[in-house]
Amino acid sequence: MDYKEQFETIIAQQLARIEDMKAGADFIDYKSLDKIIIGIIGGDGIGPAITKHAHKVLASLLADEVKKGKVEFRIIDGLTIENRSAVQKAIPDDVLEEIKQCHVLLKGPTTTPRAGDKWGNVESANVAMRKALDLFANVRPVRIPEKGIDWTFFRENTECLYALGSQGVDINDDLAIDFRVITNPGTERIARLAFEHARKNGKNRVTIVTKANIVKKTDGKFLNICKEVAKDYPEIEVDDWYIDIMTAKLVDEKRRNQFQVMILPNLYGDILTDEAAEFQGGVGTAGSANIGKRYAMFEAVHGSAPRMVEEGRDKYADPSSVIRAGAMLLSHIGYQQQADKLYAALDACTVTEKKLIITGREDGATGDEFADYILSKID
Repeated sequence: MDYKEQFETIIAQQLARIEDMKAGADFIDYKSLDKIIIGIIGGDGIGPAITKHAHKVLASLLADEVKKGKVEFRIIDGLTIENRSAVQKAIPDDVLEEIKQCHVLLKGPTTTPRAGDKWGNVESANVAMRKALDLFANVRPVRIPEKGIDWTFFRENTECLYALGSQGVDINDDLAIDFRVITNPGTERIARLAFEHARKNGKNRVTIVTKANIVKKTDGKFLNICKEVAKDYPEIEVDDWYIDIMTAKLVDEKRRNQFQVMILPNLYGDILTDEAAEFQGGVGTAGSANIGKRYAMFEAVHGSAPRMVEEGRDKYADPSSVIRAGAMLLSHIGYQQQADKLYAALDACTVTEKKLIITGREDGATGDEFADYILSKID
């Protein structure tokens, strides 16, 4: 296939995806389910180690619901870089079938190969998961009361540069081109989810982040559609910032407390949320929700840290990020009381008490010790 045919194929795929979005069903109602199935996906690198600890915490909090048959945990192996590389697929077919039998997922980090390494050109498992399950909203909260920070980022998950990251083309030896996609329905649904969140949680400001002054077609479309959606929420103040100055304003003590809810295309959202996570202790402490209408996936923000495994240090990896993602999962499926207990325990163990410190090495606590510390703080 030459580059012209490849471009035509990409356009046809995206037009079909738009029609699928327009015909999409409503959000799942967890209260109507006889049983909620929670898939536990270890991933690779330090993923299996930290996810094991998060599973332990969730199983303790939901023990009564498991006994009643209202909740079931399922371990899903196979989403490792070795398996994905062997079949040259971001998600092996049998693993994807297991995943689709669940309602919500708690997922450890997965390795994404770089060009030229031994694993081949395998697409990011995260990107593939978001596309396969249509997890269009990446929701990342950052809350530090003592600094007056209470941010919630709504990062569009299925479009922008990452969606077609493995489908770029080499025109010739001198020219390579990647593709960026922004659609009306894709932008409208992330914007509406963000505004609904603001309304339900008493937030009075939503900020749209783009580079629409330079990237006029795609970012321009994203900005304009978000502003159209905003008209349905007249009680909420709306402003927009360019991504470059926005990264500066998050560290501006005079301005950062004014931000509440932010809507961003995929790439900008990835960058800005990593910066924001530094305020609460780094990406190792940050959880993330990936929300769709049928499925939802909760994960750590950070990567798989294969070097820690190679050096035998995975048992010292910090599980607080994926445990925090577990708290978000509990809230999402309707167990808010358990979620609140877990958030309070995390705050005690990572902010107010900090009796155990994780360094990633032998001079710090193990992940297992840290999980037990969290459980000791849950009434």
